[in-house]
Amino acid sequence: MFTGIIEAEGHVEEIKQEGSNFHFTIASAISDELKIDQSIAHDGVCLTVVALAPGKHTVTAIEETMKRTRLGQWKPGTVVNLERAMRPDGRLDGHMVQGHVDKVGECISVEDVDGSWYFRFRYETAPEHLLVDKGSVCVNGVSLTVVDPTDDEFSVAIIPYTYEHTNFHQLKPGSQVNLEFDIIGKYIARHLALYQERG
Repeated sequence: MFTGIIEAEGHVEEIKQEGSNFHFTIASAISDELKIDQSIAHDGVCLTVVALAPGKHTVTAIEETMKRTRLGQWKPGTVVNLERAMRPDGRLDGHMVQGHVDKVGECISVEDVDGSWYFRFRYETAPEHLLVDKGSVCVNGVSLTVVDPTDDEFSVAIIPYTYEHTNFHQLKPGSQVNLEFDIIGKYIARHLALYQERG
């Protein structure tokens, strides 16, 4: 479980394919603090550390993860948002994030508003309405507040600190992002669907 508060940016240094699996080696300021088998969110995707080297760590993504996320677009030099799993005795500064991506979205606009930014995203619509105005959403691992949602679009407001310390500063119209909807909303939508099915 994560909070959507990014600890560090990592840089993809090496990508190796082994069968249907992909091994990504990431260099970051927190790599030396990690342990084998530790769960780390990479752009919002929960991945397990499988190897360590000075200033670097390696994680493995299976075929299903590659299909459901934007990891297939990573290449050497890609900037990745990193967060270690939340501590049970820590403050939940963002919201409850599982590290399980629901959809890949696309940035459709970026607006500079006198030092802050509005990003708007579009995603493939779903039967469930999983976004509510002023609710939570996770974009590339970042916990954010939903603004002006529709059936297949929403916006988020980004303050300068978040813009500078995450890979949001590299996003532009056409960029793809990992989206995870609020787990509470997903449970409510599922229970409502079951209630309707049973009449």
